[in-house]
Amino acid sequence: MKVLLIGSGGREHALAWKLGQSPKLTKLYAAPGNPGIAEHAELLSLNVDDHVTVVTFCREAAIDLVVVGPEAPLVAGLADRLREAGVATFGPSAAAAQLEGSKGFTKDLCARFSIPTGSYRRFTNADQAKAYIIEQGAPIVIKADGLAAGKGVTVAMALDEALAAVDDCFSGTFGSAGAEVVVEAFLDGEEASFFCLSDGKTALALATAQDHKRVGDGDTGPNTGGMGAYSPAPVMTADMVERTMKEIIEPTIRGMAEMGHPFTGVLFAGLMITAKGPELIEYNVRFGDPECQVLMMRLKSDLLPLLHAAATGTLDQVTAEWADDVALTVVMASKGYPGSYDKNTPIGSLPQTGSDEKIFHAGTAMKEGQLVATGGRVLNVTAAGATVAEAQAKAYALIELVEWENGFCRRDIGWRAIMRENA
Repeated sequence: MKVLLIGSGGREHALAWKLGQSPKLTKLYAAPGNPGIAEHAELLSLNVDDHVTVVTFCREAAIDLVVVGPEAPLVAGLADRLREAGVATFGPSAAAAQLEGSKGFTKDLCARFSIPTGSYRRFTNADQAKAYIIEQGAPIVIKADGLAAGKGVTVAMALDEALAAVDDCFSGTFGSAGAEVVVEAFLDGEEASFFCLSDGKTALALATAQDHKRVGDGDTGPNTGGMGAYSPAPVMTADMVERTMKEIIEPTIRGMAEMGHPFTGVLFAGLMITAKGPELIEYNVRFGDPECQVLMMRLKSDLLPLLHAAATGTLDQVTAEWADDVALTVVMASKGYPGSYDKNTPIGSLPQTGSDEKIFHAGTAMKEGQLVATGGRVLNVTAAGATVAEAQAKAYALIELVEWENGFCRRDIGWRAIMRENA
């Protein structure tokens, strides 16, 4: 099969690495890709925002499957254009991508189909939002409605912080994403990420992970796009997975179909495991980043047939097998992230990796023969082991061998699970 992968981050490098192992793959293209992805795919200079150009390439190159990595092209309707042209595509329609593109849409879906989540209100007026927040009190959660690159969420433990978050959204800090604000109840518990594939009617559970959103050790500092992750998440017991499928995933897939927006692709549920059980924090309509990296490290099955089945309505004919090992990834970011940071800082060298290790490129480029850091989150240093502690030790040992003066990372990825292992 000939495959076109859309995207340029660590998630897409992980997908390219796994797709490249498929005996069914005859050719892998990536647009725009990155230096890591270039090890597995032919990079294209396609403008992925120009849907006509992407469709034309797929026709001329006889592409059998397009895999859309990031959320922005999905929200913009790239999957719709490709399907209209008869190209099998992994990723939801623009209408179905509202599950990530609009937090208010998802909250309304939860209310309509009795999916457990925190109570909420939607606002397009700052004063009304603030009045509601004062009435409810803190802690409370404020979210920009639209796509904000993982940054438009404030978990406010004090009223002042909550009111300032409303001002941030309506002042344009997050662009058009902040034109509407969702204010929701604070859920107390442990967060987990749950992934499943859907072809619009069938759901196939994949695996669980736990992300580390805050920039500093001990989960301190501002939220980021994610500073590390591990899989599986111990809090997601077999019973919790079963409840998540029954109470959250299956009603969502039924509900989306009933609304005329059947969901195809990967459904990434951000969950809070509370005293009542699993509750939905938010949905993403693509693989998590950096969660995808640890999922791909643990996946024993061939990825290509799984994605193709989701794209072609044949998901009931495939299964996914997982290694028992734990996989853990640590994000190396540019100093200053998630605030301002220097770009194009040189990365001296990267270490060789073993069969159960991989350094995924997230924000890199080649400039005049030199590997440089172009983004906030730059490298995903990933390793597998029999325990979280073993995987963590291997990942941090690799980090010591990375030569990049402007890089930093958290030093405690996996701390919660290691506490469990040591209990």
